[in-house]
Amino acid sequence: MGWSEVSVVSIRREFVRLANQAGANVRELCRRYRISPTTGYKWIDRGADQAETYQDRSRRPLHSPNRTDEAIEQRILQIRDEHPVWNARKIRHLLRRQLGADHHVPAASTVGQILKRHDRIREAASAAAHHWHRFEHAAPNELSQIDFKGYFQTGEGRCYPLTMLDDHSRYSQILKACTNERTETVKAHLIDAFRRFGLPKRMNMDNGNPWGNPTGDRYTKLTVWLIRLGVGISHSRPLHPQTNGKDERFHRTLKAEVLGNRWFSTMAEVQKAFDRWREIYNQERPHEALGLDVPASRYRASVHCYPEVLPPIDYASADVIRSVKPNGQVSFEGSHYFVGQAFAGEKVALRPTELDGVWEVLFCRERIATVNRRDPFSDNRMEADAAENAAS
Repeated sequence: MGWSEVSVVSIRREFVRLANQAGANVRELCRRYRISPTTGYKWIDRGADQAETYQDRSRRPLHSPNRTDEAIEQRILQIRDEHPVWNARKIRHLLRRQLGADHHVPAASTVGQILKRHDRIREAASAAAHHWHRFEHAAPNELSQIDFKGYFQTGEGRCYPLTMLDDHSRYSQILKACTNERTETVKAHLIDAFRRFGLPKRMNMDNGNPWGNPTGDRYTKLTVWLIRLGVGISHSRPLHPQTNGKDERFHRTLKAEVLGNRWFSTMAEVQKAFDRWREIYNQERPHEALGLDVPASRYRASVHCYPEVLPPIDYASADVIRSVKPNGQVSFEGSHYFVGQAFAGEKVALRPTELDGVWEVLFCRERIATVNRRDPFSDNRMEADAAENAAS
C-alpha cells in the first residue's frame, strides 16, 4: 500500500490536516488514503513542525557505526595518490601490511567504494580484465626474461629501457635507462646484475638485436658470451611476445606507473625514477599473480656466482675439437660447415651421435649445429657454401 500518484506532497498535507481535526478517526482515514497506520502517524508527527515540507527524507543514518575510520580512509586515498593505477586489492594489502594485525582494515570492496566516493577511480580502470593461464618456474633463477621496452624521447634523445625479470618471483633484476641497444651496453648491465644476483640457469629473449638477428641465426656475440658463462639460451617464437610474457607485462606496468605521459629532461632523471620505482615494485607493490605477495618475498640470489675469469671449456676426450673461422665455419674431414659467425675464434667440439655419419656440434654444453656426413647437401654444407660465396 502507498500514497496515490496524484501529488504526493499535497495528499500528505491534506491527510495530516484532516487527521488533526477534532474527533477525526485516524485509522479510518488511513484506510481511505490506502496507507498503513504506522505511515499515517508518522506524517501526523512530522506535520506538527510548521516547517515540514512533506518531502521524502534520506534513509541514510545520521551516524554510521560501521563507517571506516577517517584516518584509515585518508591513508587509503594517500596510497592511491602515490600509486594512481593500483586497484583496491593492492591498496588494501599494502594497508594491512603497514598497519599490522592489531588494526581493522576494510574489505577490498569498501576500499573501492572509498576511492569511488572521492573520485579516485577512472573509467579506464574498470575495463574488462584478461584471464591468462599462468605458468611459472618452480624456483628463483631457473629462468630470467630480458628485453628492451620500446624507446621514448627525453630532452637528451631516445631512451631504451632495458629490463630483466626473474620468472618465478617477478623480481626486477635490471631496469636501466639506455641510450642504445648495443651488445656492449647490455653486457655491462648484465655483468652488474650477475655480480649482485648470481647467474640464472637460463635466459629467454626475443629475436631482435642484440640477442638475435634478421638472418634467423639464434646466436650473437652476446648469447655466445652467456653460453660461455654457463647460462642456457632460449628465444621467443617469432610474433609471439607472450613467450616472454612476464617481462612484457612488466613493461605495461612500467608504462602505467612511471612513464605515462611524463616528460624527462635527462637520462639521469629517467634512471632516478626507474631506481625509485624498482624499489617499490620489488619491495612494496602487491603482485596479484603472487597472491598479493611482493616479488622480494619469493626471490633469493643464485648460488652460481659470476666468474670474473672464465674457466677453460671442458670437452670430452673423444670429442673432435675445432676452432671457428672468422666466416663462422669449421673444417671437418675435408669439408666446411657453417656454425655461426658469432662463434668466430671460439673452440667447438664435434661429437658423434647414435646415427651413423651424423655429428653434433657443441659449444660448451650447448648443441649449436648438426653435421650430416651422409648427406652432401645437408643444411650446414649449404650454409657453408653460401658463406664462402659471400666471402669471395
